[in-house]
Amino acid sequence: MSRAIRHLMIGGLIIMTTGVSTAATASEQAAKLTVVNPKNLYDPTPHGYSTAVIVPAGARVAYISGQGGQDSTGGLSPDFAVQVKQAYANLGAALEGLGARPDQVAKLTIFVVDHDMSKLEVLTGSVKEMFGATLPAQTLVPVPKLAVDGMLFEVEAVAVID
Repeated sequence: MSRAIRHLMIGGLIIMTTGVSTAATASEQAAKLTVVNPKNLYDPTPHGYSTAVIVPAGARVAYISGQGGQDSTGGLSPDFAVQVKQAYANLGAALEGLGARPDQVAKLTIFVVDHDMSKLEVLTGSVKEMFGATLPAQTLVPVPKLAVDGMLFEVEAVAVID
């Protein structure tokens, strides 16, 4: 192989490697969500959500079906807090299956059977544990019943994926 061709090949590999690295960095930056909590509105962050989240232009969006508190065998605990914890673990597994992280979730919709204010502490703690400071926009919908008998909680998500 001539010296000129070898230099061209090495140069091409360097450009390709540099391009991949730069593209990944640009993609990671583009996938960042912008959380908006206007100062003239009630601060929702102590309750585990944000007022609004802006999805970057051109981002791919994944819609994750409602995740309930079933364990890997399909079993449901009768305890609300246990179901909530399991549902968020299931959501984490769904995100992982997409190659996404919790900080890429823009919106949650949660459904709570027979909601009352005593359940808010469990809900808030679970969201803060999973999402930390990057709290998604969120809506809580009280419902009389969910799809499976014994289900007390369900969470669906909208995520931005790389």
